[in-house]
Amino acid sequence: MGEFPRQRMRRLRASANLRALRCETRLSVDDFIHPMFIVEDRAAAGPIAAMPSIVRLGLDDLDREIEAVLSLGLKAVLLFGIPARKDAAASGASSDSAIIPQAIHRIRKQSSELTIITDVCVCSYTDHGHCGIVREGTIHNDETLALLAKMALAHARAGADLVAPSAMMDGQVGAIRAQLDSAGFTDVGILSYAVKYASSFYGPFREAADSKPAFGDRRSYQMDPANAREALREVAADIEEGADMVMVKPALPCLDILRQVRDRFGLPAAAYSVSGEYAMIKAAAANGWLDEKKAALEAL
Repeated sequence: MGEFPRQRMRRLRASANLRALRCETRLSVDDFIHPMFIVEDRAAAGPIAAMPSIVRLGLDDLDREIEAVLSLGLKAVLLFGIPARKDAAASGASSDSAIIPQAIHRIRKQSSELTIITDVCVCSYTDHGHCGIVREGTIHNDETLALLAKMALAHARAGADLVAPSAMMDGQVGAIRAQLDSAGFTDVGILSYAVKYASSFYGPFREAADSKPAFGDRRSYQMDPANAREALREVAADIEEGADMVMVKPALPCLDILRQVRDRFGLPAAAYSVSGEYAMIKAAAANGWLDEKKAALEAL
């Protein structure tokens, strides 16, 4: 059975119709989340050099952007905020008048159906660029939890459907879940950046979000890219704390982790195709080294 020439695998590759008929994996607009970088200072809006075709949006750009999103049939957006002013305490992150709550209100006026997800981290709100409160050069985990929980609550009050904690602070999902539940937002879900590596592929994003650390790096809280078993512990911990969905970031270098998360856990798993993955394809395509659309689809 199956010996050549009885089994010829090429028979079912002979035409485009046959290939389509037996395609194992299909993508649709339902699979994607559209990221949006929203600036409070209108003067900071505009193109992002390291991410060709991606722009920072002012609040008055949102109507046009959401119209385009809806016209494509996309169902979800992920919002990143960049405030006009930063300080060590990330004081612009958690108020009801912060840039992300403002953006949510604006989007909700245009669409009640679009799923709004918000990034919950303070790296773009702090003047030092780290994802937590810093005391004498050390990121304080538990002090940061209270700030992340307040930030998530402000987003929920504005109308977010899902909050997505990405600071990689221990206990962040539990702190946010407790805060949301105590305030009556039991239906607001948590998409946890459960596996977030300290990756070199984030470089263009840090330009987009103006969040490059002023000192040191993020390896004391983001994961070592060499660790797989630790990733599974992170996912298990976030599920126990109340995560509704989990994420692996970056995507393409971490296919082994995605596979293990899918096999071991029953929650929906998101793959974050990060700025460096995007920029590599764009740069190679600009140089004529590969076909942009075909390469992007193959990666996805």
